[in-house]
Amino acid sequence: MTLWSMITVVSVVAIVSGAYMSYLQSKKADVDNDLKSEIEDMKQRISTLESIVTDKKYDLKREIDSL
Repeated sequence: MTLWSMITVVSVVAIVSGAYMSYLQSKKADVDNDLKSEIEDMKQRISTLESIVTDKKYDLKREIDSL
């Protein structure tokens, strides 16, 4: 193998591995963003449920149903 062939192979390997690392980082960022979005949605749902359960009408209806 000549010197120039070796330099070419090393360069191609470096470029491909750099591109692959960038791909992996972007996939990880996508997953992190999806998880953050899902957590925010769940927080909103919990907040809605808390407001329903702590509503006085909900408590009154539960008491009436138990009679």
